[in-house]
Amino acid sequence: MGISESAKKALAETLYWAEVKREPIEPLTDRYPELTVREAYEIQLLVVERKVSEGARVVGKKIGLTSRAMQRMFGVDQPDYGHLLDGMEARAGGIIERGRLIQPRVEGEIAFVLRRDVRGPGVEMEQVLEATEWVVPALEVIDSRIRGWKIRLADTIADNASSGMFVLGEERVRVEGRDLAGVEMVLWCNGQEVVRGKGEAVLGHPARAVAWLANALAEFGIGLRAGEVVLSGSLGAAWTVQAGDVVEADFGGLGRVSVRFA
Repeated sequence: MGISESAKKALAETLYWAEVKREPIEPLTDRYPELTVREAYEIQLLVVERKVSEGARVVGKKIGLTSRAMQRMFGVDQPDYGHLLDGMEARAGGIIERGRLIQPRVEGEIAFVLRRDVRGPGVEMEQVLEATEWVVPALEVIDSRIRGWKIRLADTIADNASSGMFVLGEERVRVEGRDLAGVEMVLWCNGQEVVRGKGEAVLGHPARAVAWLANALAEFGIGLRAGEVVLSGSLGAAWTVQAGDVVEADFGGLGRVSVRFA
C-alpha cells in the first residue's frame, strides 16, 4: 500500500516551494520511508505539470545515476530520469548566478539531440543512434532541494532527478562513425583538472542510457520527441562549485563546453 494522492500532492508542493525559495528540505523518505519509485515519479510529474501550467516548456530529459561513480556517491543502484525545462538552459561560455541554486555540482555529459521520436518499450541503443541528429558536449548542473544531498533513490526521483541547469556546447557532431563509449572527458575547474571519465561509464554506452530512458518513460505513456535534448548521464563524478568558479569540460573530438558561476 502506497502513500495517498493527497500526500503526493503535498510533497510536490513542498518540493516546488523549496526550489522557488531556495530553501532545502528534509528527505521525503524520512517522513514516508515507504515511498516507492513509481510514486516518486508521479510526484516529479506533478511538479513538472505545475511549472508547465505557469508557462514553462519541456525541452528534453536527463538521465542520472548512470555511472558507478555517481551511484556510489549517492548510495543507489539504478539510474533515474528527470525533465529539462526551457528555463534551465544556460548559454555556453556564459554565466550562471550561483544564487539561483541551493547546492550545485557540475557533471560532464554527452547530450543527444533527436531528429525522430523514440518511444518504448523495447528500444535498443541502435534505434537511438539512428534517431539522433547530433551529439553535443554538455555540462549538467545538478542541484538538490534535499538538505545536504541526503537523498535516497525516491528522494532524487521526486526532486526531478536532482536537476538544476544545463549548458550545451556549440559543436554539433554526427554520431555516424563515432565511438561514443570511447570518448574521454576531462572536467576542469579554474584551470585545474578535477574529474576524468569515459563514455563507457554511462551504462557501457551513452546511447544505451537513452534507450533505457525511452523504455522507462513508456511506463508513464511518455516518449522522447524529435528536437528534444537528452542528457545521457555523467561520465564521471560530480564536482561541487562555488561563486567565482569557471568550469570547462573537454570531450576531445566532440568539443568543449564551459560556464562561469557568479
